[in-house]
Amino acid sequence: MGKKRVTSGDVARAAGVSQGTVSMILNRKENVSFGRETIRKVEEAARELGYEVPKRKTRKENRHKLIVVFCPTLTNPYYVMLLQGIEEVAKEKGYGVFVCNTQRDLRIEENYLRMMKSVRPLGIIYTCNPSKNCSGQVSELAGVIPLVIINNREELLEIDAVELNNAKPGRLMARHLLDFGHRKVAFASPPLTSRQGQRLKRVEGFVREFSEAGCGDGVIVKAAADDMDNRIPSMDSEYKMGYTLTRELLREDREMTAIAGMNDMIAFGIMDALLEEKIRIPGEISVLGCDNTIYSSLHAISLTTIDHFVSLKGRDACDIIIRKIHSQQSYHEGDEPISTYHIEYEPKLIARRSTSFARGGSLKGGGTKKKNKQLTENY
Repeated sequence: MGKKRVTSGDVARAAGVSQGTVSMILNRKENVSFGRETIRKVEEAARELGYEVPKRKTRKENRHKLIVVFCPTLTNPYYVMLLQGIEEVAKEKGYGVFVCNTQRDLRIEENYLRMMKSVRPLGIIYTCNPSKNCSGQVSELAGVIPLVIINNREELLEIDAVELNNAKPGRLMARHLLDFGHRKVAFASPPLTSRQGQRLKRVEGFVREFSEAGCGDGVIVKAAADDMDNRIPSMDSEYKMGYTLTRELLREDREMTAIAGMNDMIAFGIMDALLEEKIRIPGEISVLGCDNTIYSSLHAISLTTIDHFVSLKGRDACDIIIRKIHSQQSYHEGDEPISTYHIEYEPKLIARRSTSFARGGSLKGGGTKKKNKQLTENY
């Protein structure tokens, strides 16, 4: 008699799983997912019993070489620069990119995460830290789909990341102003809610640098109202924040000699508010931002800013994802190396025309002659 034909039921018994699980794994069902260990046991059992394992690369997979990018907003040039870096590498390697714009809305973020199990992209890139409510889902996804975070991993220590310690840009901004003799300064920021830990770190770095220089009492932190993050951002949202916060600062304090913006878009709003009041930049008030977006060198008064190599971070994140995808495909043949990537760029000050030595004395002219509305009324 000939040798008994091996069935999927034999594989299921050897792997300690159900026959349905064997069928779905070996037939590469699109709408289900399993842990790596389960997949390994099934495929090893199939090989050992002589049950033919379909090759991982199928025509269907070739048609769907998709990487999903989670992005909190598309209104800030910072995220556009990240996406540009990601898409450059994806295009070079033959991958498509799909962007999930969460609009900083937790419900939208959670909904997109739920969709990933059915969409089943080959990789996911988070261009910001996942919301705390979503950390569990993200960790679970990272166990079955290559996933990279662009920002600090914080408690998600097992996830690949292209990082930035946000206290460092804050310290660099503060040190630059201190070196120019500024002792009374302001920091203009979007909302500093508990969900925005990275913003808080940048502000804390700025304040700490002044405090360590014995000038902590000279720093004013001016943040937009918390509910601003609950609104759908427009293209000029952060510019308006910088503009309106500056108008408020001018009403409250005539001694400050510099204003730092959380990012370049905030800084552009700061500059226009000052120029509207006939306040000279940097002669009377210095201004600086962060991110070194393309517009920072094109403004009539070029903006001093912090470069943390945004486009390169996008390229690195996509490189890691594609490396992980290739490694995962090899893993199903039994030889995947286990690795966690961690890349961090050191931020760099880009000094331009918007900062100079601190003036002596209070502002003389300018000021807010017109009645100002509260920030919440400008949206």
